[in-house]
Amino acid sequence: MSHNTMLAAIVETADGPFIIREIARPVPASRQVLVRVQASGTNPLDAKIRAGQAAHARQALPAVLGMDLAGVVEKVGSGVSGFAPGDEVYGFTGGVAGMQGSQAQYVAADARLLAHKPANLTMREAAVLPLVVITAWEGLIDRAGIRPGQTVLVLGGAGGVGHVAVQIALAHGAKVYATAFRHDHEYLRGLGAVPIDAEQPVEDFVAEHTGGAGFDVVYDTGGGALLDAAFKAVRRLGHVVSCLGWGTHPLAPLSFKQATYSGVFTLHALLADEGRAHFGKILEAAAALAEGGQLLPRLDPRSFTLAEAAAAYDAVLGRNGAERQRGKIAISID
Repeated sequence: MSHNTMLAAIVETADGPFIIREIARPVPASRQVLVRVQASGTNPLDAKIRAGQAAHARQALPAVLGMDLAGVVEKVGSGVSGFAPGDEVYGFTGGVAGMQGSQAQYVAADARLLAHKPANLTMREAAVLPLVVITAWEGLIDRAGIRPGQTVLVLGGAGGVGHVAVQIALAHGAKVYATAFRHDHEYLRGLGAVPIDAEQPVEDFVAEHTGGAGFDVVYDTGGGALLDAAFKAVRRLGHVVSCLGWGTHPLAPLSFKQATYSGVFTLHALLADEGRAHFGKILEAAAALAEGGQLLPRLDPRSFTLAEAAAAYDAVLGRNGAERQRGKIAISID
């Protein structure tokens, strides 16, 4: 393999295999950074893109998938400041809208979508953070504007977005409650949240934990019935956020309480090239939280190489005999 090529995992057809190919190594254009990828984070959305079930991501196949990465700066293009060769970085950089993903040895990434990797995290730990951190941060900080002392309920608090939302809310001084199945309650207590049984009726836990008043902010990470529950769980004049609010829902429970709602659609910055610099700033702030001991990704202990990408995706979905992920899954590249 020459200095002008690299290995990449390519998916050619919907739900097709990952084919390892030697392809041209990208050259960083103006305002881009060439990153030598060391780990690629995997997300349920990556699996949907592979399956051809995510038209909103606008990623036609064949493609190199993977939205999240961690690695080392190899080269910087013109007009880039703040990064230099040798810097360890992480970011939410592609895998959608025709942009090359991170399941390859190198990526030419928009510098605005990168931040310096938290020094205390491994490459695999850092690689699984960007998408979920940005999604959680946009909802809690940018939309809901959470404040110290507020009560925050995270529906699906042990999941990818959920466990990060819990930690961000705690770091900003909120009193945090989180729904999860019982096997995750000890984990949530360890973070500092109050666990709520995911199977408990919403009316019951609102009565138990808020005296029936409801929570100041509710973050729904699952959509569907969880978003309906969020509308019932929020207090009067409170705020509901959802990162999967794509269905049709009765607004009466929200409207009668004069509460407000925000949707989070993290892909927009990549699809429309709007707000990318804000993503880099979110990741820098998240790195500071991580280095301060307030943010740690829940990493699945299984390790996968680029050649094992299909097995990693099976673990994300819990299919083909693979145990479903318990924590985020990273693919080691370098």
